[in-house]
Amino acid sequence: MSLRFLAVLALGMASTAGAQEYKLEKLDEAPPADLAPAVKETLEAAGRRVLDPEGKPLVDIWLRKAAPASGKPAGPKGAILYPVLAEGELIGAARYAVEGGDYRDQAVAPGVYTLRYGLQPVNGDHLGVSVNRDYALLLPAAKDADPADLPAKKLSEGSAEAVGSTHPGVLLILAPPGGAEAAMVNDQALNTWGAVLALPLSVQGEAEPVPLPLQLVVVGAKTD
Repeated sequence: MSLRFLAVLALGMASTAGAQEYKLEKLDEAPPADLAPAVKETLEAAGRRVLDPEGKPLVDIWLRKAAPASGKPAGPKGAILYPVLAEGELIGAARYAVEGGDYRDQAVAPGVYTLRYGLQPVNGDHLGVSVNRDYALLLPAAKDADPADLPAKKLSEGSAEAVGSTHPGVLLILAPPGGAEAAMVNDQALNTWGAVLALPLSVQGEAEPVPLPLQLVVVGAKTD
């Protein structure tokens, strides 16, 4: 069991008693200059900031302002929560102010990353890792300059480079709890903290982007 997980577990127990909590606030700041211009142009003008229990910045998140979708959100399809998204598509960007961790308890160094939608492979190595297959994969901003969808191999290799590993750097995506809007939520069963966000979708036939509520897990890791 990792030291990071023990810290998250302790925090989860404290939050149950009404003590420390992570918070989400609006960030009136343009996406980072570290992003490639073509990528930056696809993102919303303002973001969201996750604050740690001491009120210090942990990670800033900017979502894509019109993520391509195959249709309106229509619920899960099997173990896939968001089948309207395409594997490898750009969904946003993240800037870590301090070292963070992904859902595999791999260290995420301070810096800027793109976020791309991915699916957990269906094989024995990944069986039971999470209740659903949806993830956001981190890629180094300096090496992800084209907003076009990435093929699976390039997506996996680029994300592994982001965390200096042989495995991609992944943030679990969960369904948000009912009624939660733009807030941090604590899943005590999973020992995670997730940012509830609304990803705007570009849907054919719709004049305006259609919001897709999702929960991006930024604190907590799978431990077995």
